[in-house]
Amino acid sequence: MNKNTGHYHITTFGCQMNKADSERMAGILDNMGFISSEDPNKANIILYNTCTIRDNAEQKVYSYLGRQAKRKHKQPDLTLIVAGCVAQQEGEALLRRVPELDLVMGPQHANRLQDLLEQVFNGNQVVATEPIHIVEDITKPRRDSKITAWVNIIYGCNEHCTYCVVPRVRGVEQSRRPEAIYAEMEELGRQGYQEITLLGQNIDAYGRDLPGVTKEGRNKYTFTDLLYYVHDVPGVERIRFATSHPRYFTERLIRACSELPKVCEHFHIPFQSGDNQLLKAMARGYTHEKYRRIIAQIREMMPDASISADAIVGFPGETEAQFENTLKLVEDIGFDQLNTAAYSPRPGTPAALWENQLSEEVKADRLQRLNHLVGVKAGERSQRYMGRIEEILVEDTNPKNPTQVMGRTRGNRLTFFEGDINELKGKLVKVKITEVRPFSLTGEVKEFVLV
Repeated sequence: MNKNTGHYHITTFGCQMNKADSERMAGILDNMGFISSEDPNKANIILYNTCTIRDNAEQKVYSYLGRQAKRKHKQPDLTLIVAGCVAQQEGEALLRRVPELDLVMGPQHANRLQDLLEQVFNGNQVVATEPIHIVEDITKPRRDSKITAWVNIIYGCNEHCTYCVVPRVRGVEQSRRPEAIYAEMEELGRQGYQEITLLGQNIDAYGRDLPGVTKEGRNKYTFTDLLYYVHDVPGVERIRFATSHPRYFTERLIRACSELPKVCEHFHIPFQSGDNQLLKAMARGYTHEKYRRIIAQIREMMPDASISADAIVGFPGETEAQFENTLKLVEDIGFDQLNTAAYSPRPGTPAALWENQLSEEVKADRLQRLNHLVGVKAGERSQRYMGRIEEILVEDTNPKNPTQVMGRTRGNRLTFFEGDINELKGKLVKVKITEVRPFSLTGEVKEFVLV
């Protein structure tokens, strides 16, 4: 059998960075002559792009792998690949646990998939987890959407939060050149993509590894400078970005977002805890007071901006009083959306070795209490949309109601309204909001936006 024929299936776990990596690897497989399949059992290449931020995501991977490993005993030409953060973390240990695996590859090697697969097709079992300088994004991703697209601007992370495996599995920060980012966005604009999300594990760190300073003595390639540089790419109507870090977040960035019409009014700035002692134990590098000042600056300069964040409950040693400081911060700020998680000890991180771990019962109780408050506050924030006319970029059909389409406001609120997807997909539509819920809206079409 010709190895470069057949079908492939990719299952992606975890963050937006993983989704972007999967799209690039899918593009490589397309280029090699393989065809994408939604059904893993009809594919002869199975790729799991894994996440190790939470233990349950990791366990799910092993469950999926077990099923495909059994299948390989009946179909020896099946190629099994584990990519992403679990692959980087476990390396050769994965081969000992699942000897049927053909390729284990860390996230830094995503653009090398063809070269690594050719080694596999030559009869080798391959582990690619060594640190490398990331190959520029010369691949053509197979984008999951025709409307919105991810563009990586910086890989890796130099922070050392005590709970997080990302620096170990994604390597040190490596920024892409502004010209390469512009060229990728320009190509996406030509292809009709209206919205682009710029991605980085710590997006505010963009450019500090690139040489050059301005005559004022600051880094020549800050993230704020990049926003000004790429803002006018033809065809792109909306620009989003994630993820920001409070330690490096600047007033200059807020000003740029307020001045640049294409940059959406939405900030995703994780705070993780509302307690200073815990923030210090997490090695986050800021206080809850600093975080509050950032939000106050945003609301002063961009009063209607949406703010989302991430928070962890049940970090080792967290007392009830410290948890209540997190509740107080959520109560005071009122987030539009908050991604919450109970602390999960990760291999190789300092906090996983500490003796003051909390019970699963305490973590579950705190998570439930936080989630209840998040829903209440998000519901309050949603009220401001009632009766307003919002610009929605139509992405798809409402899966629960085929007579409705769905898209997002500039502030990233999911919005549903009656319409024909064949007529509206990819269009910017003015919608009057008639119903508000904590995390979504319903409305009716008022007019189309000419772009």
